[in-house]
Amino acid sequence: MARAVAWTGDVMAKFWRMAVAGFVAGVLSVLVFHQWGFYAAAELGFGRPSLYSMRPVPPWGIPTIASQAFWGGLWGALGAFVVARLPGILKGALGWILFAITLVLAVNWFVVLPIKGAPIGGGWRLPGVVVVPIVYALWGFGMWLFYGLVRRLLK
Repeated sequence: MARAVAWTGDVMAKFWRMAVAGFVAGVLSVLVFHQWGFYAAAELGFGRPSLYSMRPVPPWGIPTIASQAFWGGLWGALGAFVVARLPGILKGALGWILFAITLVLAVNWFVVLPIKGAPIGGGWRLPGVVVVPIVYALWGFGMWLFYGLVRRLLK
């Protein structure tokens, strides 16, 4: 019986370590890679994003960047479990990038934007239809870097 309890404790500790590492990595990746990606796109003449925006987001008036970082953290926590279960080479940077440009991007385009009253896929307009997947890919790459770092720090 004691062995089963210890095993359960180890599993729960691993679960929380993965979740926390994923959340922290997601927040950091939004603050660094996501925002840098939009900055680089703007510098290349592809849009004018509001970087690190403090504009309040309804309904609670949370600053935009805090909201983005929080949601990036939740996606990072989910990604920690999804990417860990991918086969072979997909457990690394490629897995995180594919997670970001498939699942996260699809939910953004087909669920979040319509909830906010925007057209699906942002209306499929250029340059957004090209820039946004690249920025999400950068977020995924940042997730790979930060997740590995945070996991090592939490061991």
